[in-house]
Amino acid sequence: MEKLIELLQGVRDDVDFGTCTTLVDEGILDSFDIVEIVNVIDDEYDIEVPAIEIIPENFNSAEAIFNLIQRLLEE
Repeated sequence: MEKLIELLQGVRDDVDFGTCTTLVDEGILDSFDIVEIVNVIDDEYDIEVPAIEIIPENFNSAEAIFNLIQRLLEE
């Protein structure tokens, strides 16, 4: 999880990814940020995030993103 937080900070260093649980719902992350996060995940974890998984629930918190990564790694 620490590694993921560091990667997310690389995308947006002005966001507290450690505690925020409404990143998409409150408009903290915009669509460009999410595309960047998906690219970072693809590069760092060598997985492809399917378009069907790019939904607010999967990107509202670092924990949700972490769970998405874990799920995709298991598939």
